[in-house]
Amino acid sequence: MAVAIEAGDVVIGRIAIVAALLSTLFAPSARAAHYALIVGGLGGEAEYEQRFREQVQALTAVEKHRSEDAHVTALSGEQATRETTKRALASIAAHATAVDQLVVTFIGHGSFDGEEYRFNVPGPDITATDLATWLQPIAARPQLIVLATSASGGALSRLQHKDRIVITATKSGGERNATRFAEYWIKALTLSEADRDKNEWVTAQEAFDYATRKVADSFKSNAALATEHARIEGATTEQFALGRLGEAKTMPTDGELNRLFAERLRIETEFDAVKARKSELQVDRYYQALEKPLIELARAQKRIDLRQAELAGAER
Repeated sequence: MAVAIEAGDVVIGRIAIVAALLSTLFAPSARAAHYALIVGGLGGEAEYEQRFREQVQALTAVEKHRSEDAHVTALSGEQATRETTKRALASIAAHATAVDQLVVTFIGHGSFDGEEYRFNVPGPDITATDLATWLQPIAARPQLIVLATSASGGALSRLQHKDRIVITATKSGGERNATRFAEYWIKALTLSEADRDKNEWVTAQEAFDYATRKVADSFKSNAALATEHARIEGATTEQFALGRLGEAKTMPTDGELNRLFAERLRIETEFDAVKARKSELQVDRYYQALEKPLIELARAQKRIDLRQAELAGAER
């Protein structure tokens, strides 16, 4: 593990694993669960029907691979109604606990009448007010809501919550064209290109940045005026991990390795607390405060490396 200090700041390589997620995934006792609901709405045309169906299938595969405790519900076509969506969220509310994680993704077409966002499904549409109401009793924290639809920016005000990240494919309800965001959002969850800090985890912020960049590039390559501008709201976008890459693809099942990861998390949390106080401390005191967790992180990573080597040797 390499630790360097450059230009008055601290750079940590692979040990900078996302604290919020690891606090649940690598706890030595009960493991937190991951709940995901994916809803593919009406396409209106054969091209869109096929696109939305394929995107739902692709995202479902990614979500199921997330962890051993992933509970994924996918609704598409005639199954994706207001009532089935409501029941799916009610089921999550009945089972999810405060340490669990929730991701809800809408893929399809949306509309906005100046007051209410509507997600187009067979039968009555799903409104932003509906979704906010159905999410309220779900204890899982944090929550991520991704509205990869046209006019989705019109839902932001209804869905904002202190324990929730909301991503919309458009900046407002006035951007009404079919969106490209879902395609690149799904790709971001499995591509190392989206992993900006190269820690083998893709966060909500990293996936959002990748998707928005690719959407913009797609319009430029077609010499077309961009008709969508995605938005992200929430205080924990850099701490909400979505996809595992490289070695991190496989969740450790060894109890000792999980304990070591939990210890590393404790130290990382201490390190982050010091970083948060940077503006309050004099330079010398700031780096003195960083020294202890940095040394402990190096030792913790060494123990993890040794344990992983032992497990690899036992498998041979």
